[in-house]
Amino acid sequence: MDPQALQQLVAFLAPFLPYLLKAGETAAEEAGKNLGTEGWNWAKALWQKLQPKIAGKAAAQEAAEDVAKTPNDPDAQATFRQQLKKLLADDPTLAAELTSLLGQIRPAGVNVIASGNRSVAIGGNVSGSTIITGDQNQK
Repeated sequence: MDPQALQQLVAFLAPFLPYLLKAGETAAEEAGKNLGTEGWNWAKALWQKLQPKIAGKAAAQEAAEDVAKTPNDPDAQATFRQQLKKLLADDPTLAAELTSLLGQIRPAGVNVIASGNRSVAIGGNVSGSTIITGDQNQK
């Protein structure tokens, strides 16, 4: 799995992990749906593929639990991403399945608004770009 897809996978799963780790519990299902039914369904589909591999490796399970505790922690996400990278390197078929699923996920009804002077709004990926705002920026 390429690094960008791996990063997207972790970023997508991070807010759902607290609920995915408790999957099957009614309260977890309802809480997960609060993040959006469509997103929750995609997260469950991805997790269903990943979970058996993660459960079989203690370091990967611990990394997933760390992200579940602090979903916005970039260090926890990086550790989880590294563990997934190792797991998926050993299973190219699973990596291809996950990449395919990620490609099917499309943001529905996403509105991006820039508010205020010199604000920038980005509705997609702008990695590797430079964004300059301000007065009198000329070439």
